[in-house]
Amino acid sequence: MLFEVIKGICIPFLGTSLGAVCVFFMKSKINESIQRAIIGFSAGVMVAASIWSLLIPAMEQSQNMGKLAFVPAVVGFWIGVVFLMLLGRIATRLHQKGIQTKNIDNVQKIQTNNSKHQFGKKTMFVLAIVLHNIPEGMAVGVVYAGLLSGSAQITIVEALTLSLGIAIQNIPEGAIISMPLKSEGMNKPKAFLYGVLSGIVEPIGAVLTILAANAITRALPYLLAFAAGAMMQVVVQELIPELSQGEHSNIGVVFFVVGFTVMMSLDVALG
Repeated sequence: MLFEVIKGICIPFLGTSLGAVCVFFMKSKINESIQRAIIGFSAGVMVAASIWSLLIPAMEQSQNMGKLAFVPAVVGFWIGVVFLMLLGRIATRLHQKGIQTKNIDNVQKIQTNNSKHQFGKKTMFVLAIVLHNIPEGMAVGVVYAGLLSGSAQITIVEALTLSLGIAIQNIPEGAIISMPLKSEGMNKPKAFLYGVLSGIVEPIGAVLTILAANAITRALPYLLAFAAGAMMQVVVQELIPELSQGEHSNIGVVFFVVGFTVMMSLDVALG
């Protein structure tokens, strides 16, 4: 039984890692159209994941509140948005202090501002996916906690099916971490490592949930909505503005729809 549990909580992490491998198939130089396609696809996946993987489950788990079942979703969503906004400001200020020098000319100032923007964007993007993966890991932990306790009518096959479903959903999520980072200039091994590390929080979250199942289960709707708010904040503030930069093109919009429909289909079919 213990081996089955360990295998089950690690499978979603393997899905994220598999998605991150996609970065090694990217060309060294990416033209503007492909970069827009990657950003659009990433935004679509994140919006769909926020709705079907996070907000809807948050409200479903709060059905005992009756007509107020939306409250945990609303509260958690707002906290997630505000948290990312505050974290973005803090991260930007810390980075700005770290790169300031006493004697700096105008060219260096421009470079500093660009570096600060890239730092903030990459940090917020990775953090949003990580925050999204934590409650997913907790959801797996809740299922396996019920399996171990015997209190829930859950079989090993059902628990494994859930893990496999989340793993398949995580494949595009691993890709949307590593590929945009590569398109922003990061080397492939480092971008792959960021993609892999973004998923390692899932087995950690699952283990913590199994150890403290009762307390975490009650807070899970808020945590799910919190992650949704964090992801939506990044999409609106960082990704969507990039789609409108430069010459007019519909590529970003088309791939946003592709990413959205792919993730929506996976969530509904495997949820």
